[in-house]
Amino acid sequence: MTLPSTYADGNCSLARTLEVVGERWTLLIVRDAFFGVRRFGDFATQLRIPRAVLANRLKSLVQEGVLTRDEDAATGVEYRLTAKGVELWPVVRALMNWGDTFYSPAGVKRAQRHDRDGGLLDAEGRCQDCGSVVPVPEVRIEPGPGFEPEGADGDPVSRAVNTPRRLLEPIAPAPAPS
Repeated sequence: MTLPSTYADGNCSLARTLEVVGERWTLLIVRDAFFGVRRFGDFATQLRIPRAVLANRLKSLVQEGVLTRDEDAATGVEYRLTAKGVELWPVVRALMNWGDTFYSPAGVKRAQRHDRDGGLLDAEGRCQDCGSVVPVPEVRIEPGPGFEPEGADGDPVSRAVNTPRRLLEPIAPAPAPS
């Protein structure tokens, strides 16, 4: 039996939210957008997702106003989180924290720090050093003790995502071959 593509309970905010971000791969695309991935090919490389599925999910996220699709002659097409998309950070953070708690016995996969003072963030995004709730652009994410790199070399996108960096900071495009 095929699952329906929409939730019957239109009177539930969670059901409506799942209509937008509940399909497989969608939250991972959003997560990677927070990590600075902006180009179609970089999403495909990082996630190892079928290109047709990626195109469908990106189109849906743009239609829902979670991402914008910007086309520039110099950089090509880039996808960026909108203000509505940035509002998903507490959800993404909570799911990452839940996964670290229950599925990462060696510790957090990615540590979150306040970029201004280096303090670790708690589960609610509060800096343990200065006590402030840290806005998304000031969150630095870095490999934590439970992080397991998938390959010594890796691709340039994975290397960039796996180095300490501020959220929303774009991954620099690979240099063009000379």
